[in-house]
Amino acid sequence: MSTPTQLPSFWSRLSLAFGTFFKTIGDAEFAARVRDDQVGPVAGPTAAPAPAPTPAPVAPAPVLLREATPDAALQLLTLLQREARLIDFAHENLASYADADIGAAARVVHEGCARVLKDHFTIQPVRGEAEGSRVTLEEGFDAASVRLTGNVVGKAPFKGTLSHRGWKASEVRLPQLAKEHDASVLAPAEVEL
Repeated sequence: MSTPTQLPSFWSRLSLAFGTFFKTIGDAEFAARVRDDQVGPVAGPTAAPAPAPTPAPVAPAPVLLREATPDAALQLLTLLQREARLIDFAHENLASYADADIGAAARVVHEGCARVLKDHFTIQPVRGEAEGSRVTLEEGFDAASVRLTGNVVGKAPFKGTLSHRGWKASEVRLPQLAKEHDASVLAPAEVEL
């Protein structure tokens, strides 16, 4: 697997996340490969499985996984559709539109997404320093909160430049769902009479 030369933007990652989400729901074989952690960056129905890893001399402790329920993800998609028309925007073929028209639509999507984030999440930076600052990561730093990029050699302490402060959600305020609510209906069909 080759290393990408440029990290994907937020919008690219968001598009990839939604694409993977819906492909997982619609393609059982793809979902099985994701579950078994065999999906690479360009995986598809004809992709070869990843080579078997070399056995480690000492078996690591098993990782306990939490089962993710789709209701919260579906509820977030519903909010993003209602406030930002995100699903409509993502499903629109933009090839026939001028860049100015796409920019105007993106502004509406951006404002709606920002409103959903503000109303339903408290989001804070992972690091307090300004981007571009020099930082030192001491031994024992939280590897789940900080990703090392570039020429990663040796062990901590690591000295580098903060290229992105990161984000973490300190509070989530999704509305409660009625027990009989069908969360898979992201936006009801509209019939004008």
